[in-house]
Amino acid sequence: MAAPSSRPDAAPGARYDFASDNTAGICPEAWAALTAANAGTVPSYGNDEWTTRAADLLRETFATDCEVFFVFNGTAANSLALAALCQSYHSVVCHELAHCETDECGAPEFFSNGTKLLTAAGELGRLEARHVEALILKRSDIHFPKPRVLSLTQATELGTVYKPGEIRALSDLAHRHNLAVHMDGARFANAVASLGCAPADVTWKAGVDVLCLGGTKNGMSAGEAVVFFRRDLAREFEYRCKQAGQLCSKMRFLSAQWVEMLRDGAWLRHAAHANACARRLEAGLRDIPHFRVMMPVEANGVFVEMPPAVAAALRAKGWFFYSFIGAHGYRLMNSWASRPEAIDAFLADARTAAANAQP
Repeated sequence: MAAPSSRPDAAPGARYDFASDNTAGICPEAWAALTAANAGTVPSYGNDEWTTRAADLLRETFATDCEVFFVFNGTAANSLALAALCQSYHSVVCHELAHCETDECGAPEFFSNGTKLLTAAGELGRLEARHVEALILKRSDIHFPKPRVLSLTQATELGTVYKPGEIRALSDLAHRHNLAVHMDGARFANAVASLGCAPADVTWKAGVDVLCLGGTKNGMSAGEAVVFFRRDLAREFEYRCKQAGQLCSKMRFLSAQWVEMLRDGAWLRHAAHANACARRLEAGLRDIPHFRVMMPVEANGVFVEMPPAVAAALRAKGWFFYSFIGAHGYRLMNSWASRPEAIDAFLADARTAAANAQP
C-alpha cells in the first residue's frame, strides 16, 4: 500500500474533489464559529468559555464525564495519547495499515521515548481477535517490549467500520491482558453516521479508554479532541500537550468550532453527506467496465482498481486521486463539501476512459 504524499504530482488546475477529505474547505458552521470567536478579547490557553462549552458538549455527546483536551492535528492526538498510556519499554498493538504505523513518521515512538508498535493482520483493515491475542502472547520475557495498548482505527484506513460488538470483543480481550484501548477516530463521525448508533455505543460502552476524535476531516480548519473516558489515564496530559507544542494560546479558535459542530448535530450531518456521496460514487463505478470496487463502502472512501491507462486518462482530464493499494488500486475520498455534479462528471470521464481502454 502506498501512502498519500504531501506533495502530489498533479498538473496545475487539477481537481482534488476525491484526493482527500482534507482538501475540502472549512464548513459553514466552523467558519461561523471562527468569526464569532474572533469578537473581543477572552482568556488564553483554554481558559475561555468556548473551550469550557466545547468540553461540556463532548461530555453530553458521549453521555459520560470524560476528560477532554484539544490539539491541532491527528498525529499529535494519537502520539500524545499513546505516550500517555505507555512507558518507553511498552508496545502498542495496532493493525498493519493503521495510520499510527504507516503515516505518522515515527511520532508515536518519538513522543513515547521509544514505545514500539507491533502490527497485526486483519481483513478489510479491521483487527481480528485471534491475531491480536497471538501477538500479545507471543512473548512475555523481559527482553521483549511489553504490550500495553491496543489501538483501533474507526473508520479504518480502508474505509470499513467496526460494529459495537466487534469493538467490545477486542476491548474485552485487551483488558483481560491488562492493555488499555485507544481509538484513532480521525473519521469517527463517518463511522457513527454509517452505523446509526450513539457515539457512546462504539466508545466507552464498548470498552474504549481513550478516543482521538477528528474534526479536520469533517470540515474544521484544524483541531482534534483527545477524549479520556478513563479520567485517571489523563493525569498530567496537559503537560504533554504543552511540551509538544500543542497547547494553543488562542484555544478558542479550536474549541469554538467544536461548539458549532456539536450543538445541533452538524458533525454527523456532514459525515452522513460524505458517506452518501461515497455510495453514489461506488454505485456509478460498479456499472463501468474495467473498474472493480475493492472494499465495502462503509464510510466516505471508495477504493477501486482500474487499469493504469484508465487512471492516466482520468488524470489527464484533470482529476487527481491517490494510488493506495497495490499497483492498480486507488482511493477516492468524499467530504462534507462533495457535490453530486462532481461525482457525475467524474463518472462520465471514467466511462469515456474505460470505453477507450484497450481490451
